[in-house]
Amino acid sequence: MAIVFTGGTIRIDGHEADVDRLVVVDGAVAEARHPLPDDAEHIDLEGGLLLPAFGDGHAHPLLAGRERTGPALRDAGSVDEIVERVRAWGARSDAPWLIGGSYDATVAPGGMFDARWLDAAVPDRPVVLHAWDYHTAWVNTAALREAGVDADTPDPELGRLVRRADGSPSGTLVERPAIDLVLNRAPRPSMRDDVEALAAATEVLAAHGIAWVQEAWTETHDVPAWIAAARSGRLRVDVDLALRADPARWPDHLDELVRVAAIVRGEPGLTCRTVKFFVDGIVENRTAHLLECYHDARTRGLPNWDPDQLVDAVAACDAAGFDVHLHAIGDAAVRAALDAAEGIRESLRRGRRFTIAHAQVIDPVDLPRLADLDVTFCFQPQWAMADAVMTELTLPRLGLHRERQYRMRAARAAGARLSFGSDWPVTSPDVLLGLRTAVTRQDPDGQPAGGWQPDERLTVSEAIDAATSGVAHQAGDHATRGTLRPGMRADLVWLDRDVRRGPADRIADARIRGTWRRGIRTF
Repeated sequence: MAIVFTGGTIRIDGHEADVDRLVVVDGAVAEARHPLPDDAEHIDLEGGLLLPAFGDGHAHPLLAGRERTGPALRDAGSVDEIVERVRAWGARSDAPWLIGGSYDATVAPGGMFDARWLDAAVPDRPVVLHAWDYHTAWVNTAALREAGVDADTPDPELGRLVRRADGSPSGTLVERPAIDLVLNRAPRPSMRDDVEALAAATEVLAAHGIAWVQEAWTETHDVPAWIAAARSGRLRVDVDLALRADPARWPDHLDELVRVAAIVRGEPGLTCRTVKFFVDGIVENRTAHLLECYHDARTRGLPNWDPDQLVDAVAACDAAGFDVHLHAIGDAAVRAALDAAEGIRESLRRGRRFTIAHAQVIDPVDLPRLADLDVTFCFQPQWAMADAVMTELTLPRLGLHRERQYRMRAARAAGARLSFGSDWPVTSPDVLLGLRTAVTRQDPDGQPAGGWQPDERLTVSEAIDAATSGVAHQAGDHATRGTLRPGMRADLVWLDRDVRRGPADRIADARIRGTWRRGIRTF
């Protein structure tokens, strides 16, 4: 099978000159003058831009796919609007539990929600709604009752039950150990439902020009659904599963992760070569781990791993053959992640992949360490703007002395590799939106005029590299994907215009005309 692309601009990578012809033979990029069979397909790019396909270095397709079964809540602008949508959902569903997401936490003061508000919509069945961050949940009284959670229930280790003045749980659950007090009583989705969720989610990713994704949070009980989706040909992108390391079960948990990863080996388009560590939580609910106390509370957060324990756990995963992917939001968590990288320095030099996702707050003292550590910072570029979350929840928690966030330019200059991820469904999987924000650091309305912390902006070329070759390096696939040199995998995305040439604030106006994975069109 051969395809010839002409009639537009083709970006080989960020270091070589553009070309105007690309030949694909049997799923790989070939020399431009490679002999072609008579039945070769010819595609006119119509003046557009052909790039290596995008990757998403940190997303949650299974969670995103599961959200399809509930009401759309993200655009609800008030508590009353959310409650009304849940009421309508309950009226048309006979499910014993209603589990959905994800709501905008800024519509309630401090991001805290009350079970009684949901009781007005569905009083007779448990309701669990995930906040957009998936580190917080809002449940009704029936869900608390089903889980046996009341005023006498202690906060679980590494989680928190937000309480009313009388000590009763309010209905807001913070971090997984608290959320799981309720969710562990709920029925899990069926295998069939999860396969459908994965099929739908990966179709969305392919439509955004993506050919590879890091599923950045996989529980071992979810792996069979991924295998079934891969075997049935339902995955439209290649996927690597990052198995979550549970600090409460460590170190014994590692044996289970090794066994599960071995089961995945050899599945079409599916790998399981990464372990995920949640080093801390998030700033907005004060669970991100900071070096100094939050501006509005006498706490430094809720770290999931003791720093020494993290160093040992990462070394154990490295010895077991895993790459590691660490969620680190606060500056103390980022420092702990870098300390863990120091512990496997020799493995990093031999090709082990070490990714720090989010890196929202980095202490300036730690930036020089990046020059001597082979780590990738996987940023979520859509977060690098002064939106409602930033102005109403994040900055009041951090205070002005820690307003420097998502320091993409500084991290790159210090020696880190950059990759991009969406954290979908936390934010959209639209890569072009991420590119635009990384380059402008403005919200969709173009505010602030000069960009938020403009010295941290990237160039368009640097942002494209982060979304293509940067993700390929994170994946350990930089020898086979991420650029369009001869011999590379023919993962391609066709845009209707060259986004490098127009105004930066119009990047997201471009349209994806086609996506190919190993030379097969997926969108």
